Amino acid sequence: MLEGKNIVLGVSGGIAAYKACALTSKLVQKGANVKVIMTENAQQFVQPLTFQALSRNPVFTDTFDEQDAAKIAHIDLADTADFIILAPATANVLGKVANGIADDMLTTTLLATEAPVYVAPAMNVHMYGHPSVQNNMQRLFEYGYKFIEPGEGFLACGYVGKGRLEEPEKIVSIIEEDLHKPRLLQGKHVLVTAGPTREAIDPVRFFTNHSSGKMGYAIAGQASLFGAKVTLISGPTQLPSPPGVTRIEIESADEMYREVLRHYGQSDIVIKAAAVADYRPKETFDHKMKKKEGSLTVEMERTKDILQTLGEQKKHQFLVGFAAETNDPLRYGKEKLQKKHLNAIVVNDVSKQGAGFQTDTNAVTYLSRTGREVSMPVMSKQDIAKKLLICIREDIKEEE
Repeated sequence: MLEGKNIVLGVSGGIAAYKACALTSKLVQKGANVKVIMTENAQQFVQPLTFQALSRNPVFTDTFDEQDAAKIAHIDLADTADFIILAPATANVLGKVANGIADDMLTTTLLATEAPVYVAPAMNVHMYGHPSVQNNMQRLFEYGYKFIEPGEGFLACGYVGKGRLEEPEKIVSIIEEDLHKPRLLQGKHVLVTAGPTREAIDPVRFFTNHSSGKMGYAIAGQASLFGAKVTLISGPTQLPSPPGVTRIEIESADEMYREVLRHYGQSDIVIKAAAVADYRPKETFDHKMKKKEGSLTVEMERTKDILQTLGEQKKHQFLVGFAAETNDPLRYGKEKLQKKHLNAIVVNDVSKQGAGFQTDTNAVTYLSRTGREVSMPVMSKQDIAKKLLICIREDIKEEE
């Protein structure tokens, strides 16, 4: 898998830099062309000459040391890399890249590249768990960086815990496995809806729900990683767009209805993960409603049933709905599967600990017309998304 690959290895300043030497050797033995970038602090632990000998390539340490006048070194490295490995990734370099700081050869290259980036953190256990470090890693993950989790064990600082750089053999294995990952949805156009809708009553007030959009965004991002062309129709959220995904922003259920139908015909798989309002104010006001004595009654009317409409108009599409319930979820999910003419439905009990709105985890059951019933316990929404798409692909194969 690594034969002939151009790999840039970024080494930052931690004691685990010595493991990067073994990693370089492993990659070269696999037939890769490895070019190493070292930070100034990394050179306090390992000399550049060591990496030069192991990689059989010059080592890059200074943004302004242009070894070839015909090329700008950090741009050339960024453009020619098949992928970049950052190992060890210290808290310092993670913070820099997550916040767009480019003040040395490594960070300028990372900001300039469009190649996949694998990040292998290594640091003290308490540093690793610090909210700022976790937030920086989450931001980089949302940018599309791929993380190789550190191991647990005895650390150089004397602590025992999570923060030890993963072993070089395991890093190589993880990358090879990722490169070999099947493109399950290659050639498919996937349409995903996510987030809440807002139903205005006047210019300053609206009705909405607690949906964060995290589940739908995870599905859209994973579908893109599986090789699909992805269109994400999103209600108001604070989430960044997943890499490689075309995002369309809407506000109301009516706007969602129009955009979904506009893209429905060219879609192969449609996953309706958005929490669309069932009702909206029957009367809206152009100016802010003034406070009055006594109570206020707002008459509500039904919004258009997007999922029902899609089910009725379905031709070649594989249509998947979501059912967020608080009691007897499987019964209601199976009823909705039939009533809405769906191919599959994802059911979850939003009152369950670790599931539902605003959380980073979920627990769902996938039900399909083929009779497939797959229960997924509490896990990250990213992992749920991956498993759901695998189930969908298996059902599509059975129907083909």
